[in-house]
Amino acid sequence: MPPAAPLARQLVDFTVFGLSGIVLLIVGYYLWELITPYNLRREIHENKNMAVAVVAGALLIGMGIVIAAAIRAVR
Repeated sequence: MPPAAPLARQLVDFTVFGLSGIVLLIVGYYLWELITPYNLRREIHENKNMAVAVVAGALLIGMGIVIAAAIRAVR
């Protein structure tokens, strides 16, 4: 069993991987908004379209799972 990494190294890893995951989620969201023919924010906020909000939430959860798996595989 390898020795435990120092706390500072763990904090750096946590910060780098966490921020990269958040950035990838934001990039994926904006790419999806560019691809779709409607404005996602307008549909959710102004038109109160619950179906679009559910699909957007499912997309973010799905992308989060994939990004987390990819980051975990790198480590």
